Amino acid sequence: MLKKVKGFTSLNKFNNLQRVVPLVIGITFHTMRLTIGVILIAALLMLTGASTLTREKSTGQYVSNFENVLGTSLELKINASSTREAERAETVALDEIKRISKILSGYDQDSEFSHWSATQNHAVPVSQELFEVLSLFDEWKQRTNGALDASAETVSQVWKAAAKKQVLPTSDELKAAVEQTQQAHWKLDYENRTATKLNDAPLILNSFTKSYIIDKAVDAAMSSAKVKAIVMNVGGDIVVRGDLDETIALMDPRVHADNAEPSEQLHVSNRAVATSGNYKRGFQIGDQWFSHIVDPRTGEPVQQVISATVIAPEATDAGALATSFNVLTLEESKMLAKTIPGVEYLVITKEGERLESDGWSSLEIKDESPEITQASGKVEDQKLWDPQYEMVVDFEIATFQYSRRPFVAVWIENKDKAPVRNLAIWYNRDRWIPELRRWYRMNWEKAIVQGSSVHTLASPTRMPGKYTLVWDGKNDEGNFVEPGMYTVYIEAAREHGTYQIISQDMELTGKPNQINLKGNVEIASASIDYRKKQ
Repeated sequence: MLKKVKGFTSLNKFNNLQRVVPLVIGITFHTMRLTIGVILIAALLMLTGASTLTREKSTGQYVSNFENVLGTSLELKINASSTREAERAETVALDEIKRISKILSGYDQDSEFSHWSATQNHAVPVSQELFEVLSLFDEWKQRTNGALDASAETVSQVWKAAAKKQVLPTSDELKAAVEQTQQAHWKLDYENRTATKLNDAPLILNSFTKSYIIDKAVDAAMSSAKVKAIVMNVGGDIVVRGDLDETIALMDPRVHADNAEPSEQLHVSNRAVATSGNYKRGFQIGDQWFSHIVDPRTGEPVQQVISATVIAPEATDAGALATSFNVLTLEESKMLAKTIPGVEYLVITKEGERLESDGWSSLEIKDESPEITQASGKVEDQKLWDPQYEMVVDFEIATFQYSRRPFVAVWIENKDKAPVRNLAIWYNRDRWIPELRRWYRMNWEKAIVQGSSVHTLASPTRMPGKYTLVWDGKNDEGNFVEPGMYTVYIEAAREHGTYQIISQDMELTGKPNQINLKGNVEIASASIDYRKKQ
């Protein structure tokens, strides 16, 4: 179900209930008959009236989260006058994603693209969507001098096979793959809307296809329901449409944890955002890490750029540029961006160099909070957490196709079982927060509910259900804790489903330690890594 963010009241409702019940009990039997109706009505209004009136009279923001959509996660924010309109828009958006994915997916053997790929030297009538995407690939292959090519999958398959064998690919293998990518792979007939596949080179329509699908889904949802704005985030690629100035947070490529401080935040309105980089997916061969993004002209994984974020009026432009900026030189990227009006970008190299467009700074939200300085006084007798260390919690939510994400809480308690730090609290609707039983019992009085945060996170595509959280050794007040024994809790509850909780004690005293945890029906796997910062 959708969660309404505006007017978050669930904790206030609990406090109101505590105040109302004693009031009712304290009334004498003599006066109760006269006043009970008024009191109950007042109590009902205190508990439910505010949120009901908000839904009826103003536009609220409704949020839903899904896993395993286009092979990644999905967050949908809808500004609508009612839950009914928001749910209608959500249904239309998901149906449109499923429809176009059934056309373009290279991983579904029954998709239109897969059936067409199995043909050769035969003009096949194709759908408007497949024809458009093939046309766009032709256009971007020319724009980037071959850096963007649907047949880059030929090279990727060589590296995937090498990673499986844990042996670097040979020069002959890469040479053969590059020669295959340099061929013409299809011929389009614009008059008859047919596509002829010319060879048997493996093709995958990635790069900007996800952005293309998101854009179509948002358009369909906006036209089908009474909504003012929609923000759709599919695995870090985002479309913002309507009357809304959305805050977009960029994942820091040097930390890349879901709860880490973003590298920066931006104001985005009626534009698309795409991020591509090598820090979420790739190939591990021995002690070497290789990006999943390859240069089809050389056969080599890209190395120089670790992250590229592009903001553009058109979603396909943002997606295509973000991917190609990982392959092209910085100067080539700069020149290419100038050919498309309204494009802003930030490229970060492995050395930490930043290449940003002239208008990038105009989108940035400046941090005007006062600088915090260390308090004076003697602290040498205090033994606190070593700031060189961090604790990383990796976990995978059990997923199936287009599944709603369960409510999840991840937090730390000390040896006295007192809450120390909330790492994540993700929920669906305010009323379902108590379903996270231990978290709610232990944390509700002081916790800032992370699930009601307003920013949208831009990042390279994540695998579905996989999340990384980091603990820097500070409590919820921002102070370092003492070394010692702590317990990590991972709690999950699914609406009309199961409740699961995982807990693990760990001694955190400056000695690295890693523990793999046993999964369950909601949390498929989890691990804790106490280590020096990387």
